[in-house]
Amino acid sequence: MLGAGGGIGRALVDRLRTAESVRHVIGLSRSTAPAIDLLDEASMERAAAFAAAEGEIRLVIDATGFLHDDRQQPEKSWRDLDAAALARTFALNAIGPALAMKHVLPRLPRTGKAVFATLSARVGSIGDNRLGGWYGYRASKAALNQLVRTAAVELRRRWPDAVCVSLHPGTVETRLSSPFGKAGLDAQAPDIAAGRLLTVVDGLGPEQSGGFFDHRGDVVPW
Repeated sequence: MLGAGGGIGRALVDRLRTAESVRHVIGLSRSTAPAIDLLDEASMERAAAFAAAEGEIRLVIDATGFLHDDRQQPEKSWRDLDAAALARTFALNAIGPALAMKHVLPRLPRTGKAVFATLSARVGSIGDNRLGGWYGYRASKAALNQLVRTAAVELRRRWPDAVCVSLHPGTVETRLSSPFGKAGLDAQAPDIAAGRLLTVVDGLGPEQSGGFFDHRGDVVPW
């Protein structure tokens, strides 16, 4: 589990540790040993090697993601666009997960089901964008989806049983989404969201590799 320190990541780790079908769970974040840093490729390589040394890697969920912090907020207009902020958002939401795939995917077992799933967002859908705004977050998640799709094509050539997908967890009660909650919005507790995501992952097969699915298992448009 990458991003085990976040709300969804912690909930996913807790769920997996109580699952009878799961033998061993490794939760990785900036505060674990080994630590992961999306801006440091070497940390991703060390983490992948550490996990592989613990046994077969059958499921990897990347629950990392960046929307806002005390340095920057989502853009409301093109007037808010800033080159450094955009580069940072892409580094965290697209490049970091891509480097995780670089080091994790080759370590998946060659036969039998194995899954790499990364948390994307419905707002990263180009076809579903009707509200505008949030330029960097939308664009970086759209880039992530393309990276996942491209990696899935390559993965299929040598790992025909493996699955590589993007998942939209829905609105979850975490620090990432809490400043942007709206009245009447169906926000889920992290544990509920984690259960739904794992149900989706459990139902995925190689024919779904390269896809983009929400927490109900429905296809999200590109």
